[in-house]
Amino acid sequence: MPTEQLTIPTERGYDLAGSLELPTGLVRGAALFAHCFTCTKQSKAAVEVTRALAKQGIACLRFDFTGLGGSGGDFGRAGFASDVEDLVASANHLCERFGGQILLVGHSLGGAAVLAAADMIGRDRIAAIATIGAPADVPHVLGNIQGDLAAIERDGQGEVTIGGRAFHLSREFLDKTRAIDLPEEMGRLKLPILIAHSPTDQIVGIENASALFEAAKHPKSFVSLAGADHLLTKPEDAHFIADMTAAWGARYLPLKDNWPMPESGVVVCTGNGKFGTEVHTPSHRFVADEPRSYGGDDTGPTPYDLLLAALGTCTAMTMKMYAERKGLPFEGTHIAVTHDRDHWRDCDHCEEDEAKVQALHREITILGNDLTDEDRAKLIEIADKCPVHKTLEGHLHVHTEVGGG
Repeated sequence: MPTEQLTIPTERGYDLAGSLELPTGLVRGAALFAHCFTCTKQSKAAVEVTRALAKQGIACLRFDFTGLGGSGGDFGRAGFASDVEDLVASANHLCERFGGQILLVGHSLGGAAVLAAADMIGRDRIAAIATIGAPADVPHVLGNIQGDLAAIERDGQGEVTIGGRAFHLSREFLDKTRAIDLPEEMGRLKLPILIAHSPTDQIVGIENASALFEAAKHPKSFVSLAGADHLLTKPEDAHFIADMTAAWGARYLPLKDNWPMPESGVVVCTGNGKFGTEVHTPSHRFVADEPRSYGGDDTGPTPYDLLLAALGTCTAMTMKMYAERKGLPFEGTHIAVTHDRDHWRDCDHCEEDEAKVQALHREITILGNDLTDEDRAKLIEIADKCPVHKTLEGHLHVHTEVGGG
């Protein structure tokens, strides 16, 4: 997926560092991802979920909270309230850029933050919310801090360790982190919500998911991340929740009415990345791209892949149709199609000296042990008569006209 690095200004005078994962094709909507406590936008969950959403046509922004990763500010003085303000600033950026409602996704304390930020962002601007391993009580995270919190309360600041990393925390951080009632916030949201949690989470217990689910209003969904740890360190767990969140989220960010779906033929629209392009048929949509070796993102077939596929699929369909009509014991076919440029001496049909022509090479394997040699010969003859083959070898001319708009 194409990734755009950007900065988001805050009212506190410093910038947040963000990574915007863009769909290769057109953008159907936008989502905002909040990472876990003391993690960064580069955490496994953040990267996997945002890229999975981008594959569904949803542009997804992940960013570093205040004082973490590439973002400015002092983490030790920020606290939970600051995380909420960061989310509001990031949501404003997405809404201004893409318009329409957005999807909120949060992991661990990031999940708590998106719930708490919903009112400040504006519930009318939110399509749905998904949480992954989120605590039901924000002060819960203070239990993961190794240090003398009482001394910080007394002295106003102090050194602590969180997840093996040293941080300098203030009394303000503790006060801001304690001043939130998530179940109450959840009960007032009245937005579609997905709660994903591992029953074996050793950091934020499954009882947190139960409390949030009980407080939430319908429509609400629960996904069990059985066997996963809190940080989703196993790739298969990160991939699973990423795909689940993307599929669920797409329900609440439907295709835009103004997307061109033709009555016949295809419509091709410029997408994102260097070569990303979206293709629409009357009933299907997909993306085309170029491989990474050519500067693309390799998110879809290349134009020549599509050309070769047109010949290969048409050949296979024509052979099957003929075999069924004739009652032949045909069990299928395997067709390999490649493309290259042949010099004149390699081309049986070339009459111009030193000319170069395009050539498609098609290798057909016919399956069916009961087919006779005559049957096989007839199937190969029919293969050469498939409509796409005849179009490619016929007198083809491309007419171009300038459209309006």
